[in-house]
Amino acid sequence: MTASHILLLVGGYFLLLLLISYFTGKNDSNTDFFKAGKQSPWYLVAFGMIGASLSGVTFISVPGWVADSQFSYMQVVMGYVVGYFVVAYVLLPVYYKWNLTSIYEYLNRRFGTVSHKVGAVSFFISRVLGAAFRLFLVAIVLQQFVFDAWNVPFELTVTLSIILIWVYTFRGGIKTIVWTDTLQTLFMILSVILSIHFILKGLDWSLGDFIASNEFKQYNKTFFFEDFFARNHFVKSFLGGMFITICMTGLDQDMMQKNLTCRNLKDAKKNMITFSISLGVVTFIFMLLGALLFIYAAKFQIGIPLMDGSPKTDLLFPEIALNGDLGILVGATFMLGLIAAAYSSADSALTSLTTSFCVDFLSIESKPEKDQKRLRKRTHVWMSLLLILVVIAFKYVLDRNVIDGLLTVATYTYGPLLGLFAFGIFTKYDIKDRYSWLVAVVVVGLIIGIANMPSAWLGGYTVGYELLPINGMLTFIGLYLIRK
Repeated sequence: MTASHILLLVGGYFLLLLLISYFTGKNDSNTDFFKAGKQSPWYLVAFGMIGASLSGVTFISVPGWVADSQFSYMQVVMGYVVGYFVVAYVLLPVYYKWNLTSIYEYLNRRFGTVSHKVGAVSFFISRVLGAAFRLFLVAIVLQQFVFDAWNVPFELTVTLSIILIWVYTFRGGIKTIVWTDTLQTLFMILSVILSIHFILKGLDWSLGDFIASNEFKQYNKTFFFEDFFARNHFVKSFLGGMFITICMTGLDQDMMQKNLTCRNLKDAKKNMITFSISLGVVTFIFMLLGALLFIYAAKFQIGIPLMDGSPKTDLLFPEIALNGDLGILVGATFMLGLIAAAYSSADSALTSLTTSFCVDFLSIESKPEKDQKRLRKRTHVWMSLLLILVVIAFKYVLDRNVIDGLLTVATYTYGPLLGLFAFGIFTKYDIKDRYSWLVAVVVVGLIIGIANMPSAWLGGYTVGYELLPINGMLTFIGLYLIRK
């Protein structure tokens, strides 16, 4: 598949998104931008959230991770499913009870202004880094397989990508996102199923042959109970996954903003439960694809692509889809799926960052009504510029598999949110609000110190994603110490 073909596909895809944006953004009000008028069908939100949760990171990075981790990521996904039930039955009732626009307004009403700002800053850092991780992944693929052929610099690739997202979200906001997410999820799932079909055909296998093959057995180990000190032990992965979900979905304005567009709490709960089960199934399909990719690469002697001189397993899927012998249909469906997956999370991240900054930092609802829309649009532009700068920076500092990097960052940045919300919901204490920022800073510093300790200092124990609940627990203890 040539660079010109890919560019035409990307152009056609964005024209379709712009068409959706035209119809959903006609109102252009702040109410529709932030809450979609609270009229979104729950099943539409549930289906669309699959694409937003998986994103380009799952689409490329999870299959690329199989060689190193086998199917151990499914241990994390099992924790995800339990975490979604906690979100549905503990957090959503709180948000609907208070009729929130930004979920961090809860912290203001429960504790005070400083805690509100601590929660909003934690989300802001988390979502900027998370969105940048996802955009970085699609940008490096477009760069390597399209724009390098035309000597277009990486910085321009990133800028164009985010400008396109801004164009179709600046009017409709979350109302547009609910509909574009649905379309993007459909494209992404269709792409991965077609990719599996054509790779199996290239190997002259049926799905049953693949599952029964000795080659598959090299990659399909799912449960790791042998060494509790290892990072991928089941208990650590499961608990880490559960708390990652509670934080990265339940305490995340990006994901919760979609849920808060449902008509009522009952619909929001149905959406969350349906979404959790569907997400587990779809992620398993991605793991199957990952094993297939490495089997196919070994059989046809396809090397791991290099980026800046180093092997990058994240690029194996695009290498096989775009430069392999599977035909132009595989390349086209891959690119369609990748673009859909990457932009379904990036566009909602941009919208949620705009919402949070307007509500939590600028207190937009207290401004004169004639200024509110102008302020929102200006903020949307600044959030776009911020994402451009962070994605470009990642090219020079990121040295690990993207899904691993994303989850590692979450253990640092979502801990204060976990501790604040848990203390607010499960205790009746008030706190000395002016000290809550100090608790958050001290705890994050401790967590960074623990994460970087040599395993020898811990008796050979390797720290993993369990750092997130530890972070939340230490924040909870710190808040208890500053209680009134």
